[in-house]
Amino acid sequence: MDNALGSLLDGPRARGAFVIKAVLAPPWSVRVRDEAPLTAVCVARGDAWLVPGDEGDTADAIRLAAGDLALVRGPDPYTVADDPLTPPQAVIRPGGCSVAADGTDLCEEMDLGVRTWGNAPDGPTTLIIGTYQLRGEITGRLLHALPPVLTLRRGEWDSPLVPLLDAEIARDEPGQEVILDRLLDLLVIDALRTWYARPDATAPAWYRAHGDPAVAHALRLIHDHPAHPWTVAGLAAKAGVSRAALARRFGALMGEPPMTYLTARRLDLAADLLREPDATLESVARRVGYGSAFALSTAFKRERGVSPSAHRVLGRDGGGH
Repeated sequence: MDNALGSLLDGPRARGAFVIKAVLAPPWSVRVRDEAPLTAVCVARGDAWLVPGDEGDTADAIRLAAGDLALVRGPDPYTVADDPLTPPQAVIRPGGCSVAADGTDLCEEMDLGVRTWGNAPDGPTTLIIGTYQLRGEITGRLLHALPPVLTLRRGEWDSPLVPLLDAEIARDEPGQEVILDRLLDLLVIDALRTWYARPDATAPAWYRAHGDPAVAHALRLIHDHPAHPWTVAGLAAKAGVSRAALARRFGALMGEPPMTYLTARRLDLAADLLREPDATLESVARRVGYGSAFALSTAFKRERGVSPSAHRVLGRDGGGH
């Protein structure tokens, strides 16, 4: 597993993600307005159309066949349907609630069992859908590098994870939610790794940098031990190169100096930790490498323009990244 992808998903990774199986018979069309930051749509059986953007605009419609996967970056709405011209019969709102076009609740009507939803229990199309419901700072760095819709065809990747999700999704056992969360993480990492390996893909700087052993080593140290009192010299010594060489190569690949990246990484982590209900500013400061709550607060406000306490309130209100 690529360390860059793993660490980017290791903060606000899937926690109680909305993972369902949709079983559908035509005509069907679902308008998704859940504002989720990232959704994986896997076609386990049959086929479907994914239509990004405004309702009724089918110019960018994408056909998905069995074995294909699409990663959809939020918060913009999109439609999944048997045909791009089929009018939406259900709308998915934030939190996963489904309603008819007139606002009538459909959750009970379309409930087909444990984590299974649809209009026909024996429908010819089965979709596995995994939705990240938390938008965190670290995930934001990942999301900004993605196109609005990333599509992988069955012939482009060979992942056992979709059948695993399909097999696990309907089980109603203790700990099942955690298993589904981890499978979803693995699926996303596998898809992104495959996508960025394509010659036509524009991989972000933090991914390309892992082609340089010294810079990759420095990034791993920063990601794995952000609270360590790193210096450029210390990172260079661990990476086996001179201070000047690491600074030059890191800056060329990442577009910023090592210490600037370290500061951003620490504040990204702090921003996520501050949203945890029991976290104190002092405890967060220690976990991300600041000597005191005051030092963290000063750096946070300087770099982000808001105080940690204001950021925490914004997070509770659904603001922020």
